[in-house]
Amino acid sequence: METKHEGKVTEFLKSMKRLNKFNKLKPDNTSDNWFSLKLKVSSYNELNLMVSDLLKASIILLNNDARDTSIIKDSVNVMTLLEIALQLLPEGEMELLDDLHEIYLESDAVMK
Repeated sequence: METKHEGKVTEFLKSMKRLNKFNKLKPDNTSDNWFSLKLKVSSYNELNLMVSDLLKASIILLNNDARDTSIIKDSVNVMTLLEIALQLLPEGEMELLDDLHEIYLESDAVMK
């Protein structure tokens, strides 16, 4: 039973290396414990707007008075924040997590 489980894990690790699903985070050369990721923007202006919207949203969420007014709709471009969130989602890694979850469920059924 244990050998079958180890075989599944070994097969999973080999397929993981072959498919290269860990591609969102790239190792940072300056430190062993840090990673970087790519954020696509069309211009410096778009980058500026993204950072500005993140800062405005943070300020509004920290300011109790601002949360209760229409300032939120007028000053923050929520679409920009959603675009950033979409770019940060690790799609390949989520597929890998599904594969790992399937192996876990199979091993859990075997262990019972």
